[in-house]
Amino acid sequence: MILGSILNPINSSMLAVALVPIGRWFHASPAHTAWLVTGLYLATAVGQPVIGRLVDTFGPRPLYLSGTALVGVAGLLGVLAPSLGVLIVSRVLLGIGTSAAYPASMFLLRAEADRTGMRSPSGILAALSISNQVIAVVGPTLGGLLIGAGGWHLIFAVNVPLSAACLVLGARRLPRRATTSSAAPRPGGGLDVMGMALFAGTLTAFMTFLMNPAWGLWWLLVIVAIAGACFAVRELRVAQPFLDLRVLGGNLPLLATYGRQWLAYTTSYAFMYGFPQWLQDSRSLAPSAAGLLLLPMSAMAIAVTALTGRRAEVRGKLAGGAAAQIAGCAALLAAGSGSPMWLLALIGAFVGVAQGLNGLANQNALYAQADPARMGSSSGLLRTFGYLGALGASAADAAFYRNGATTPGLHHLSLLLLGVSVLLLAGVLADRSLRRVGRT
Repeated sequence: MILGSILNPINSSMLAVALVPIGRWFHASPAHTAWLVTGLYLATAVGQPVIGRLVDTFGPRPLYLSGTALVGVAGLLGVLAPSLGVLIVSRVLLGIGTSAAYPASMFLLRAEADRTGMRSPSGILAALSISNQVIAVVGPTLGGLLIGAGGWHLIFAVNVPLSAACLVLGARRLPRRATTSSAAPRPGGGLDVMGMALFAGTLTAFMTFLMNPAWGLWWLLVIVAIAGACFAVRELRVAQPFLDLRVLGGNLPLLATYGRQWLAYTTSYAFMYGFPQWLQDSRSLAPSAAGLLLLPMSAMAIAVTALTGRRAEVRGKLAGGAAAQIAGCAALLAAGSGSPMWLLALIGAFVGVAQGLNGLANQNALYAQADPARMGSSSGLLRTFGYLGALGASAADAAFYRNGATTPGLHHLSLLLLGVSVLLLAGVLADRSLRRVGRT
């Protein structure tokens, strides 16, 4: 489970220091290379709930094995990519392939908890979170070292052995059948292909506009409005919707958790991709040095997760995470081409504290709030909202770095993220349902 769950974060974190070298290789601007981020997360935003639904229906084993196999294929395609467009296709395939491990893992945890009578496997949930944070530590540094050793192609090649290891371990260890005590057959088990298409079309049109906002592209917003309305109407009427909006409306605490995930990940991903680009373009650091400056961020995330992981209470974690996020975004406003290294490392440490607290707390909240029979799809949807945050972050980076990763662009990005962080803190303090999570 853990090895499969790291496939997405390792591809995310390594790319953070590779965007500038890839842009130079293909003579592309940050606004164009941002589609490498957008492509992966657009695929995962659609793929997570779809695969989560399939996990609930067919079990975790076949989806896990199929997804990890696709990761290997996507890695090979990235190594051989002759153009930026093909490289973006590789990232889309990576997004689909890495969508399987997390809902499969959450389903297996719920099945094992039902079998043993365990109330909340907080230790295992913490292990999943810590493993992702460890990879976030290794990813940028590993990416920088790989780029220095053989170019950016190696960050795609590393997926091949990882995929092979997941396939071998998954085939040997994953149970052929696993069910939760609340699992029950659902009528009309077919996939909502039309809902998927409308959702993907809405997101694609919206992201295309956000990546290059201009009056001449106003028609994209019309497509967003029409496709979004059709999507909502269909999902409220179809027997087995792609995204069950009725369930979201009837479970306000879970909906609030998804909203917090979206806000937290908007800031996290905007920093993870925007800060290294600024370090390389405006601070003239090598990819390996930029990766090293992200170590304090991920090291703090690991430490915070390890120290608080076994505590099921979430409200204090979320409030602390939002406060740390505000501090980090405010500190970014003081960053400049002459800023000392210790200040840049401190900024990353603040963001790391926020990552460690917010990620684990939202995961624990979902475990307490979601219907056990829908644990696979609910956990997949949690990741989807995180990826929606990543899509927003990608659009923000592209908009503010349209003419390069400049210091004014970084400061404008910081102001936006500061507003997002304040909204996150306000939402946490206003949600009274959080007081009950972990205390019953």
